Formats: sequence, C-alpha cells, structure tokens
Amino acid sequence: MDNTAHVLVVDDDGEIRKLLARYLQSQGFRVTVAENGREAERRLATSRIDFVVLDLMLPDVSGLDLCRTLRARSRVPIILLTALKEDVDRIIGLEVGADDYIGKPFNPRELVARIRAVLRRTGEAASAPAAAPPPSFAFAGFLADPATRQVLDAAGIDIQLTGAEFDLLLAFLERPGRMLSRDQLLDITQGREAGAFDRSIDVLVSRLRRKLGDAGSFNILKTLRNGGYQLAVPVEVRTDGPPARTPAEGSWP
Repeated sequence: MDNTAHVLVVDDDGEIRKLLARYLQSQGFRVTVAENGREAERRLATSRIDFVVLDLMLPDVSGLDLCRTLRARSRVPIILLTALKEDVDRIIGLEVGADDYIGKPFNPRELVARIRAVLRRTGEAASAPAAAPPPSFAFAGFLADPATRQVLDAAGIDIQLTGAEFDLLLAFLERPGRMLSRDQLLDITQGREAGAFDRSIDVLVSRLRRKLGDAGSFNILKTLRNGGYQLAVPVEVRTDGPPARTPAEGSWP
C-alpha cells in the first residue's frame, strides 16, 4: 500500500520540495509538489492524493487554515512541517485535524517512517480479507468498525474522525479499563516515543472527547493522576457470534 501511495508535498521552499520529492520517489512513492495553498488546492482537485505533507508557513494562506479546510471535507492523512519554535502552531495543527507533525530541520527517513506508519494502519483495515473481518466495538451508545474505520452514534450518524483520532480510539477499545500512559499511546498508535514537550496525545484525547460528546464530563475517557488515560465504559466486542462483554472499569488487575 505505502509504496504506491501518492504524496502531495506543499512547501514554498524549492529546495525542500526537490529534496523531499527525490527522496520519497527513491522510496517508491508517487509524488506531486505544490509551492502554495492555491496550487495545493488545484492538485487535490485534479489528482487522487493519499497523503499530504504540509508546511505551516505558506506565502498565500496559513498552513493551519489549509489543514482545517482539508479536514472538513476529507480524511486524507496530513503531516505538518513546522519550525521547532512553533509549539503553539503544532498544537493548533493537531486540534484542527492534522495526524502528526515533524519539526524542521528533519531527517527525511523519519518523515518516511511516519508516513508509512499511518498508511500501514489505514491500509491494513482496507485490505483485510472479507472472510475474516475484524470485530467491531460497541461502547457508550457508539459502534466503532475497524474494517471501515467508522464510528456511528446511536442514530447511525457517522462521527467524522481523523485517522489519528480513530487509531487512538481503537487503542482504548482494545484495552478497556486499562490505564494507558501517553508514551504507551504514542507507541501503540504512531510507533514512536514522546518528546519532552509532546502534547499530541493530550490534544487527540481532547478532540475525541469533543466528538463523542464527552468534553467536560469525562465519563468515557478519564484522565488518571499518574499520567495516563482510561476508557471507563464497558465495551462489547461484536463478531459473527453474540456480543462478548469486556470487563467494566475497576475489574482489571
């Protein structure tokens, strides 16, 4: 899946565009480049793009605004390129729907590793054998289906989650009642360790709470004092047979 993915690189720095295009192509990706927001919009309108690498500082539009626009109409994965000092912008980028960020200067190999990690997670769900679909999860009036990467509410309405948000929710659903630290969640969902000031998990949890109607009440996702989070509602694992109820909060060792 990842070696045939079409990646759009949006950056106004010509050298960075050439470097990334050359390196990504050497790793087997198809690559299209854009030097500003307007060109990026044209590329997205005329090509099937599987992944967007987006610089925050563009000459004609804020990278954050472009990220917000893309996320409102598409689930295409987005990684932001940011200057190391732009901590606030990185956090806002995650809040408006980016899947990850990487600070400049960066090693192209790290960027490729992160792109592949996201594509691997989404691609595995899409290519799973039809005869053996993964189980779905019912919790707090919602139904999460890893096969389609959808979350439906009690009325059957699709809750629009980004790829990163769904991966985080799935990590909780597969481990209900357990305390999961930020480092554990980053390792499970993104295959990397947290940096000293990495708040990406906190931001994703906040986004999940808001979309699940849990913001302010924390009845579904609880914050624990010792630095982690817990899915605090019962989960039913639904396969071809009857639902199998997992232990509720407090019943885990």
